Amino acid sequence: MPALEPQLRPAAVHNDTLVEIADVAFKYGDRPVLKGINLTARRGQVIAIMGSSGCGKTTLLRLIGGQIKPSQGTVRVAGESVGDLDQAGLYRLRRKMGMLFQFGALFTDISVFDNVAYQLREHTDLPENAIRDLVLLKLHAVGLRGAAQMMPSELSGGMARRVALARAIALDPQLVMYDEPFAGLDPISLGITGNLIRRLTDTLGLTSLVVTHDVQESLKIVDYVYFVSEGVIVAQGTADEIRNSGLPYVHQFVHGEADGPVPFHYPAAAYADDLRLGGQRA
Repeated sequence: MPALEPQLRPAAVHNDTLVEIADVAFKYGDRPVLKGINLTARRGQVIAIMGSSGCGKTTLLRLIGGQIKPSQGTVRVAGESVGDLDQAGLYRLRRKMGMLFQFGALFTDISVFDNVAYQLREHTDLPENAIRDLVLLKLHAVGLRGAAQMMPSELSGGMARRVALARAIALDPQLVMYDEPFAGLDPISLGITGNLIRRLTDTLGLTSLVVTHDVQESLKIVDYVYFVSEGVIVAQGTADEIRNSGLPYVHQFVHGEADGPVPFHYPAAAYADDLRLGGQRA
């Protein structure tokens, strides 16, 4: 397999909005998770959504996919308001979406080939010979055509993630969403996965939304970044703008610093007071 070298991309003008999130709020019960989010993703872009655990990143993906509905605002995909669609309309819209779940989420009891073929068999009337050709094409695109008859248990973590990516693009979607695609990968697999996301986005002209904690790998491939904290977007910009941001939260996140707006110590009484009280109890 040839090396996947980063490629210089010509500057592009993106006029075609595929995903538009406008003033969206969402809560689980009485607990607010998102509070007035605004986000736009255009065709041909790789967009990263970053932030600390529990800040609402994956909730955004669930809103886009129609698993949940916003309590306020509008989520539009390909010009359609996701929250207003009936079941048939939602299923039709989902045909335009692909999803790469965290750690791949392959079906463990069927082969690599059948994992990728699954959507084609469920959602199309294509003959089996056409499905075979399409599956091999998708596996070839991620460098795993030779692994078609292997079982998921025989794959490394990086290979499993690439099979999941082949499955995500099986129906030629307009939008692919990635939930922590770099989690648990070794440096080689991590680099390959990042470059695949970029190259497939460019080649297929789709839109990629990447929820991730991996700042350095993501900034190599993205067009734009949204930082979410406590349910709101606290920063946004290009990769260079994010790297050079003077905002304390973004600086701490990008550089992995222990202390900052997100403190190292969980709130507690003064350490000296705890020691003194402990001595008194003794």
